[in-house]
Amino acid sequence: MNYEHKSVLLDEAIKGLHIKPDGIYVDATTGGGGHSSEILKRLTTGHLYCFDQDDYAIMRSSERLKAINCNYTFIKSNFVNLKEELNKLGVNKIDGIIYDLGVSSFQFDIPERGFSYNYDAQLDMRMDQTQELTAKTIVNTYPYDKLVNIFYRYGEDPFSKQIARAIERQRAIKPINTTFELVDVIKGALPQKVLHQKGHPAKQIFQALRIAVNDELRVFETSILDALDMLNSDGYAVVITFHSLEDRICKMVFKDASSIEDIPGLPVMINKEAPFELITKKPITASKEELELNNRAHSAKMRIIRRR
Repeated sequence: MNYEHKSVLLDEAIKGLHIKPDGIYVDATTGGGGHSSEILKRLTTGHLYCFDQDDYAIMRSSERLKAINCNYTFIKSNFVNLKEELNKLGVNKIDGIIYDLGVSSFQFDIPERGFSYNYDAQLDMRMDQTQELTAKTIVNTYPYDKLVNIFYRYGEDPFSKQIARAIERQRAIKPINTTFELVDVIKGALPQKVLHQKGHPAKQIFQALRIAVNDELRVFETSILDALDMLNSDGYAVVITFHSLEDRICKMVFKDASSIEDIPGLPVMINKEAPFELITKKPITASKEELELNNRAHSAKMRIIRRR
């Protein structure tokens, strides 16, 4: 069965990259190849480097890209290794990079990947299926305090303590192996008034586990700093985030890169300019038309920065 991935903010992202036909570009999160295919269409002598750690994503996007042209190279690696992997290929500078963070639609939609609370499957949530750590390991072996920290920090769930205690009690009886088993434990820990609120009661806990399994926040911050370091003059970085934690990191990194810090005691240099220009003072969000076509666009925010 073929699972589909709809790229969010596709037109806005491609426009934001200001693609040069002879430029060197990176899609840090290739996924289904939506952004990659549009970048590739605009390259003549330029080249695109496509990062992904998911074998299914690489298979699906390669089918799409080879129908356009051959000016691309797949790199099966986490984008935290961006600089190292590109340097191996003799690439030290790039003209643009895009990050479309979070989970690909087909990762959510393939039940056995264990990302979704809508399907009953083994608790997995690994983007790279060769890594050892899974959501099942975290749920069944991490101590109470560590679970609470993950749920608070990555899920911002106000009932983190109650849910962690309920997990602790349940796994003492028998392991929590599947998504639906975890959903039942979460529901059992919540007050009735919360269960009747809009939205799925397990959403924040599943988000928190996914971020923890894939170390998403540390990985993103490390990678975007390396990417900015590699940007050529007049090169652009485009970042699409789907929750406040990712967006906060992006906002902070972009603000620091586009600001000049005055050091107390030293004279202010009037003509001094920050190395980067912040293109988006406020994040770009999906249009009404896109929201009607793609429900997953609701939480998307896009930020753009340019090296002067």
